[in-house]
Amino acid sequence: MISKFIKIKTIAVIHGTEVNFSNTYLKKSIDKSLQAFDRIIAVSNYTKDLVKDLHLKHITMIPNGYNTTDWDSTQSGTVHLKGYPKLLTVGNVTERKGQAHVIRHLPGLIKRFPDIHYHCVGFKTEMDVCLQLAEQLQIRDYVTFHGHVSHDELKAFYIKSHICVMLSGETISGDVEGFGIALIEANHFGIPTIGAKGCGIEDAIDNGVSGLLINANDKKAFNKAIETILENNAEFQIGAKAWASKHKWSAIIKAYIDIIEH
Repeated sequence: MISKFIKIKTIAVIHGTEVNFSNTYLKKSIDKSLQAFDRIIAVSNYTKDLVKDLHLKHITMIPNGYNTTDWDSTQSGTVHLKGYPKLLTVGNVTERKGQAHVIRHLPGLIKRFPDIHYHCVGFKTEMDVCLQLAEQLQIRDYVTFHGHVSHDELKAFYIKSHICVMLSGETISGDVEGFGIALIEANHFGIPTIGAKGCGIEDAIDNGVSGLLINANDKKAFNKAIETILENNAEFQIGAKAWASKHKWSAIIKAYIDIIEH
């Protein structure tokens, strides 16, 4: 009975894959559901564009945030990472996260950086595919899959890495990267990032400041991005920390409160 007298505002937060299913039935059901909400919040402009055909009147982009106390209040674990530069990808080892793209780019980089090493942290879902690729390219010794690690250990991975990389792409099923919060977490520790254009990562990187955006398949662009960041590392570290600061939940939540109250 109360619902007859009180208007309850409904808000949906969309990330990416859930509004991009290739399955027609699933997509239609999601589209219909979204049209019933009073407000829609997309975590990136890329995600917002995924539903532009629905002509939603009340849609806003608010990027994902992170809690600094999750990192500042914990001890750093003990991990030994080899290589220079140390490249890091944090996330489930899958086609979407793009670890295979990085592996394909490594042979050319090894000529320039013979001690380079690629560290992958996350569940080893499709690790075998990446391992097979690394073996075909004869660079198996330059890639390490660490699997899922504790929060303290992850902090150590961030601190000891030189560049955090995420060359994500869209899969046949419609699985996409809606934002890429691991890149912001890396920025918190002053670690510059390299990410793929054409996905939500475009809103997770302040291009030229916190890191660089490239086409995921462009080997030359990836090589150049590595060199540019290493040559201007001090500037990128400053930019990375400043960019991360803008994504603290204490700052992001204000945009949510504004929508809820209005």
